[in-house]
Amino acid sequence: MTKHDDDDLFAQEMAGVRRLRAEPTVRLQRQAAPETDAALARRRAAAERQQSREVDGLSESHVQWVGPTDILSWRAAGVAHGVFRRLKQGGYTLDARLDLHRHTVDQARRALIRFVLDCQKYDVRSAIVLHGKGERGEQKAVLKSYTYQWLQRIPEVLALHSAQPHHGGAGAMYVLIKKSEAKKQENRERYRNQ
Repeated sequence: MTKHDDDDLFAQEMAGVRRLRAEPTVRLQRQAAPETDAALARRRAAAERQQSREVDGLSESHVQWVGPTDILSWRAAGVAHGVFRRLKQGGYTLDARLDLHRHTVDQARRALIRFVLDCQKYDVRSAIVLHGKGERGEQKAVLKSYTYQWLQRIPEVLALHSAQPHHGGAGAMYVLIKKSEAKKQENRERYRNQ
């Protein structure tokens, strides 16, 4: 059989065959309704609150001073004891790190807020903040004290604890961060389908 014969045989077999109508592989959804005035106002208010918190929300006054070697610990209401114990023991993978050494208090505040917000945005649940011990002849650790106070006031932070010695000890803190809204929704959908 030659190639020409093969082509003729194929053409005979395919006689009368019609192309199937293909359904589109992507179904287009209706366009979202335009944002209402109330939704737009809520979004603007949230953006203003975030911006004001970044600048003024964590004041530099009324700080409770801590010592250079003090072990610091805090957890928000509702954080399970087992979760907190695991954080305290350094049992979570540290997906992000912020080093505040050589920062002024104002620079540290801004960097800390941005860091926590970025961690939540990128679904980082466990991070470490290196603040140092402040042992240069002072009885109080300035950045350590401020960092400890600020982290407790940031709503995205669930818990914190001084790090284990191999991660910096009293000169660093483990921080547990809330899930982002997208991650919460993903979990809801996963458990709804089970």
